[in-house]
Amino acid sequence: MKILYQIAIIFSICLAGEVISVLLPFPLPSSIISMLILLIMLFAGWLKIDHIREKSDFLLSNMAFFFIPAGVGVIEHLDTIASFWLEFIIIVVVSTVAVFLVTAATVTFFLSLENRRKAE
Repeated sequence: MKILYQIAIIFSICLAGEVISVLLPFPLPSSIISMLILLIMLFAGWLKIDHIREKSDFLLSNMAFFFIPAGVGVIEHLDTIASFWLEFIIIVVVSTVAVFLVTAATVTFFLSLENRRKAE
């Protein structure tokens, strides 16, 4: 029953993100909105990490499964990608480096916040 409760919480947040995405006058992915909602709920204390820990651990441990549709999409459109492969490779490399840098900066920032909180 606990797993069903956790699934309900996660799916409810995803549904709220979908609704907000449809209502916004500009395009913003519902997944981003859902993550922001989850972040706000966790920081505000409305939701505790223990409320979703088991289900989120399951989803994280099986994350590779969720990349299969994207991989199939790339394979389906390989002929289109082949026509501008150099630009595609440049975009992939630049965006990968950008993600690494932003992730490193974010982790460093939150580690410094945690160390500061422990020092107090």
